[in-house]
Amino acid sequence: MTARGTGSAFGRALGTAAIVAGGLALATAAGAAWVTTRVARTVITPVRRRPQNQTIRSFDETLGTVTLRDTPDAAMPGRFGLWWGSETAFAKLGGLIERGDGTVTRELERVEFGELREGRARISGYYYLQPEELGLPVNSVEIDTDLGQAPAWVFPAPEGAGDDRWVIQVHGWGATRQEGLRAVRVYHEAGFTCLLASYRNDGDAPESEDRRYGLGGTEWRDIEAAIGYAAEHGARSIVLMGWSMGGAVVLQTITRSRSLDLVTGIVLESPVIDWIDTLEYQGNLLRLPDVVTRAAMRLIESEWSGPITGQGAPIDLRSMDFVARASELSLPMLILHSDDDGFVPSTGSRALAAARSDIVTLVSFDVALHTKLWNYDEAKWTAAIAGWLAEHVPAQD
Repeated sequence: MTARGTGSAFGRALGTAAIVAGGLALATAAGAAWVTTRVARTVITPVRRRPQNQTIRSFDETLGTVTLRDTPDAAMPGRFGLWWGSETAFAKLGGLIERGDGTVTRELERVEFGELREGRARISGYYYLQPEELGLPVNSVEIDTDLGQAPAWVFPAPEGAGDDRWVIQVHGWGATRQEGLRAVRVYHEAGFTCLLASYRNDGDAPESEDRRYGLGGTEWRDIEAAIGYAAEHGARSIVLMGWSMGGAVVLQTITRSRSLDLVTGIVLESPVIDWIDTLEYQGNLLRLPDVVTRAAMRLIESEWSGPITGQGAPIDLRSMDFVARASELSLPMLILHSDDDGFVPSTGSRALAAARSDIVTLVSFDVALHTKLWNYDEAKWTAAIAGWLAEHVPAQD
């Protein structure tokens, strides 16, 4: 878990290595090597089971309330999802009712499945789990990638809006297509067809041979395939939206793909702009020795480390610094980032916005933590995207 309590699966997984690093393991060279390997593998290994770092203290379904241990996530205003029972139960949480004595009481909007009980839980930015919950027409489709068929959801534009403007959403590290369901309505109301893509090793799309993340360096190929799908189905203007690591995937796509003629804009939510900056930030939060963080990054970048990390090819982290590569960017870009993100520092977003003020619009938040900006302040988040779309990707007469 990160120091700011964002609930990031990546932060909590890396935190396990931090605990070991603080103990006996670093007393020997062998111990330090073990911790370094653990950190490197954590960065590139997809997570399938998320730790539950919240606690349900009590609940009253008659009154519609649930009381949780007081944490930054639990105390944040807004609407959220609540998982418990090792992900076998899910409820929707509404606003804050009371805070005090180490607990937070929130509105219990609805138990979607499972039975409420006290014990371990997890707060999630996912508010919708199924596309049908939005009450909009939706199709489940398959996109041809170089690894096979990758499932996607397509929400057609409103009747009469035409089918030429599309947005392709790209989820983040340890996430799935469900992450982007929160954003569908703002695009739909702006007249866009919305495609929620899956990509290799995310649990939905086909796995790569090594079953490891490329941190954007391999996943972009699946987004290129999604661009091709959109073009084949009428798209003439495509916006790419990336969440967290999905931001890194989008940035790799626009600098590596040859299929960009139709891409007209980019929206990034809590994005990874620079992987080295992000990994150093996480290492500092978790009090990992600098030598461990640097050594882990060298493992990820090295040609010889495959048998240690499990990755099929090295990852060039320096090529993933888009502040340094700012001059290569040309598309209009909206960045939404909270300054207390606690997982991906907003420093990269701010630096890129300063370097390319001619194309980048930065909308800053606070309190909202990581990828929970919609949950915290839906009105501000929606207005920012809707206004940017109207200015930069208007409907054509």
